[in-house]
Amino acid sequence: MQNQVIALLAAASLLLTGCMDPGAPYAPESLNRLTVQAVWPDGFPPAQGAAVTVESVSGGIAYRLSTGAAGAASTLLPDGVYRVMVNDRTRPGDIFNGSTDKLVLAGADRTVQVPLFHSTPSALVIKEIYTGGCSKEPQEGTYQSDKYLMVHNNDVETVWLDSLCIGTLAPYNSTAVNHWTDADGQLPASFIPIIQAVWMIPGDGRRFPLEPGQDAVICLNGAIDHSAQYPHSVNLDRPDYFVCYNPLFANTNYHPAPGPNIRQDHILELVVKVGQANAYTISVSSPTAVLFKAKGVDINDFVKDNRNLQLTPGSTVDWVVTVPVEWVLDGVEVFDGRSTSNAKRLISGIDAGYVVQSEPFKSHSLLRNTDEAASAALGYEVLQDTNNSSNDFHERDTQTLHE
Repeated sequence: MQNQVIALLAAASLLLTGCMDPGAPYAPESLNRLTVQAVWPDGFPPAQGAAVTVESVSGGIAYRLSTGAAGAASTLLPDGVYRVMVNDRTRPGDIFNGSTDKLVLAGADRTVQVPLFHSTPSALVIKEIYTGGCSKEPQEGTYQSDKYLMVHNNDVETVWLDSLCIGTLAPYNSTAVNHWTDADGQLPASFIPIIQAVWMIPGDGRRFPLEPGQDAVICLNGAIDHSAQYPHSVNLDRPDYFVCYNPLFANTNYHPAPGPNIRQDHILELVVKVGQANAYTISVSSPTAVLFKAKGVDINDFVKDNRNLQLTPGSTVDWVVTVPVEWVLDGVEVFDGRSTSNAKRLISGIDAGYVVQSEPFKSHSLLRNTDEAASAALGYEVLQDTNNSSNDFHERDTQTLHE
């Protein structure tokens, strides 16, 4: 077994360089040359040094390359199914991301073009996602009514949280069939399908400031002290926390009345509820989370227009809100670490990668990495933001709010 591991590591190292050694486990004639040609948007020339990741979907091995002057990178790979991601941060203030999924290499060389989407760093970013639940130990069973998001101001200026909306995409799980892809497997380019509910922080535009480097916690379920009963959980009954709470979600196991320390003006507005669920649902194993703000229209008027609500193809009950992509401030894709059948729900312009949650009910959370150099220069916490969660996030053993 040890010799097999050494051989695999040696093969991965050689494949990264695009050359073979006589001692490698793959004969040269059994390999295919994959050439990745990144395609920048109009007005942006190709960049040398953009990061290219080619990942085996079944094996989880990742090959890391960089583009040459013409914006291309190539390497030798065995037959398989691959996921390709390109990230370009070579121009200050600009982010370019692109990806293609389920790329098949089988007995022949192949060139694939990867269109890149342009974005700029957002002031508000998702810092932490905790939806995976925990053990009820020392009692038996598991617990998942303690979910939360943490939002961070990554800018040098004060940001106002008023009118900030949150949601999750259809399908709920990364392993489910995505009925929003077209015949070529492409996701919608103009909108994201927000399922079940849109929540919004209330305010007149100047009520809830978030200073540079500060965080805001949004409780997705009960804003109570869960740790009082379950030691592996967290205390969400804090006066500065926000909470998704509305009696329309009547399941009190998930939505008990907010705790005594929660301020009434920190209860989010339920902009719209679609579907029949009695508790707000976000995946335990592989959620998506997005932050957005309406532009040019009141969000309440937007959801009243039936043209902005659609039935999921093939369903008679699963309605979604079609939120324009240009409204999205930040989004994070999570894959289920127990499966090799994950598929993207967020387009590359929002999140070109994903972060893996190994398994639920372990108190694990997903945390954005700190940009140490920027934090040192500015004197407060600055988080890494490449619009690619494969680079930006990691899985923690415990929630940051655990005491």
